[in-house]
Amino acid sequence: MQITARVDYAIRALLEVSASDPARVSRDALAAAQDIPPRYLEAVLLDLRRAGILVGHRGSAGGYSMGRPADEITVADVARAVDGPLALVQGQRPEHVSYTGSSTNLHELWIGLRAAVRSVMEAVTIADLGAGSLPPAVRLLVDDPDAWLPR
Repeated sequence: MQITARVDYAIRALLEVSASDPARVSRDALAAAQDIPPRYLEAVLLDLRRAGILVGHRGSAGGYSMGRPADEITVADVARAVDGPLALVQGQRPEHVSYTGSSTNLHELWIGLRAAVRSVMEAVTIADLGAGSLPPAVRLLVDDPDAWLPR
């Protein structure tokens, strides 16, 4: 599982917009606050708008505002909006991958991995991140010293 720059940028932008809510935040202000290239950020913001996570406003008082409350937007929602499915195997959803011979059961590992990723990403909201309070089950994972080892 790799968290792409698009997902990272989208979450960081949403944290900025959420912290300013209900005020609107311009693309350039978001880019400057989070040190994200503005043109790259524009594409991410467009995906978030299409998903209804952000609302874009035009004009002199334009910018972006939350499309839904931050406590209703999970990290999984954001990842799916900007990157698509949470786990792919060779560009396919794990349930669509099949193997033969001694690898027959390998797809079950990929399904389990997707379920584990979902259990964390669907449990954490933008509001949780903004408040610095992860759900207890996720906090247990983060507090495990082995979680911090680069293996």
